[in-house]
Amino acid sequence: MNSKKISLAFGLLGIALAGAAQGETTLSGAGGTAIYPVLSKWAETYRQQTQVKVNYQAIGSGGGIAQIKAKTVDFANSDMPLSPADLHKDHLVQFPAVIIGITPVVNIPGIKAGELTFNGTVLTGIFLGKITKWNDSAIVALNKGVKLPDMKITVVHRSDGSGTTFNFTNYLSKVSPEWKQRVGDSTAVSWLVGIGGKGNAGVAAYVQRIPGAIGYVEYAYAKENHMAYTRMINAAGKVVLPDMQSFQAAAAHAEFAKVEDFYMILTDQPGEESWPISAATYMLMRSDANKAANDGVLKFARWFLTAPQALEASRSLDYVPLPKNTVGLIEAYWKKQLGN
Repeated sequence: MNSKKISLAFGLLGIALAGAAQGETTLSGAGGTAIYPVLSKWAETYRQQTQVKVNYQAIGSGGGIAQIKAKTVDFANSDMPLSPADLHKDHLVQFPAVIIGITPVVNIPGIKAGELTFNGTVLTGIFLGKITKWNDSAIVALNKGVKLPDMKITVVHRSDGSGTTFNFTNYLSKVSPEWKQRVGDSTAVSWLVGIGGKGNAGVAAYVQRIPGAIGYVEYAYAKENHMAYTRMINAAGKVVLPDMQSFQAAAAHAEFAKVEDFYMILTDQPGEESWPISAATYMLMRSDANKAANDGVLKFARWFLTAPQALEASRSLDYVPLPKNTVGLIEAYWKKQLGN
């Protein structure tokens, strides 16, 4: 892992990469915060190699989708895939960039990363507001030998439109009929309890600040900010940690060749090693955009999907690069949909 701590502040990558060289071109993007840690690394290296600057606003998947629909950016990112019907209606195309893992994170005195275990039932109970203390019998039963305090649970969720929220609530909807009926899954839901933070970074900041807090973030934020992430009991009934191995195990079930426009949701996948809250994060482009602008985005995309430096940056932050056969499907899709 790269030991450099991910900043909890938002901003444009272009600010961090100030000092543009004369004549360089700029690509503009906006969207999900889950991809921000690795996208910032990609952008920095890509600029050094090509003199192309990538300005990316980490405003959440919902904001990115809105901006690409409004034609104000060259590309967007979303952790929630759009349906083929929605893509075609708005002249959009999408393709996966990397596989991510979303993990619960807690701030409980004495509890270290990977020490606490949840299953879907307990996690849902907490976010429904039915489990309110850390020493609740349902949590204790899953964590024998772990000293849990008589402390109030403070739920932290996203306040913005979020693909991370979509995948988290999609998982809860799959494991809990009550959650599906009362809350459902979307980039923004009507939360029954808790406080909202903006972006993965905002949720991470609140959880770090509030004793007794629980939230959910993309794994890179948890690992790089030394947060107490949890283990989960997956669909096969096995206890798994969030890591490259469990994300890859879930991704192994992603048969993108069998779906239209790469539309696939990876939560609660089968397999003894699969992390249950895994997802593909998607890039969105306009099929009716200026060809030169789209060509620039596709050059960047081809680089981060295939260049050794980009793949190493992904792995160093525990993002799972796509296999070569999936990259081949993406390139064929570009040629069909965008003529490149």
